[in-house]
Formats: sequence, structure tokens, C-alpha cells
Amino acid sequence: MITITPHAEQKIREFVQQEHAAVGLRIYVRGGGCHGYQYGMALESTVADDDTVIEQGDLTIIMDSQSAPLLQGAEVEYLDSVQGSGFSIKNPQAKTTCGCGSSFSA
Repeated sequence: MITITPHAEQKIREFVQQEHAAVGLRIYVRGGGCHGYQYGMALESTVADDDTVIEQGDLTIIMDSQSAPLLQGAEVEYLDSVQGSGFSIKNPQAKTTCGCGSSFSA
């Protein structure tokens, strides 16, 4: 469904270990941004019945039922650069994206 690169996996594990109540990382899509949809991520302590859960070893990725189809085929990477560091999502379903990469249209 989605791909988490090794560097992103390492960073997600670090964040989850720091938050003892977290069971995994929720990746979601919500309305907003300059192109209609915006990505979001949050450490999650619960999983809903209709969530899509992806287990990669000891790593748990959670997506709600509305976000999962919009994230189909996406790749999550963690980038470190002089401009800053953070997660980046490459989504093959995005027809257009904004310059900063956090907003897209499908």
C-alpha cells in the first residue's frame, strides 16, 4: 500500500520510542492547503476499527479509511538537509503539488 524508506523507518521508531503511549504513526490526508488536500502525521495511541494498519517488523503505520485510498502507492521518506529536516511524501496519485510538497490535488 505505502512504502516507508529505511531512513524514515528509523526516524519513526525514534519518535514512537520517545512517546511511550504511542502504538504507531498515523499518516492522514485532510482537506486544505493550496491544492485541495494536505498531508499530516501524528503519533497515535489508539487504532479505530476501520483503520488500515501496516506492520513492518516492529513499526506500525495507521491510516484512516478516507486517507488510505489517497495514499495508495505513496512513499514516505525522511530528509536531512541544510534547509531543514522532515518527512516527505511522494504520491503517484498527486496530479499537482505545491512548492513545499505538503499539499496536493488528486
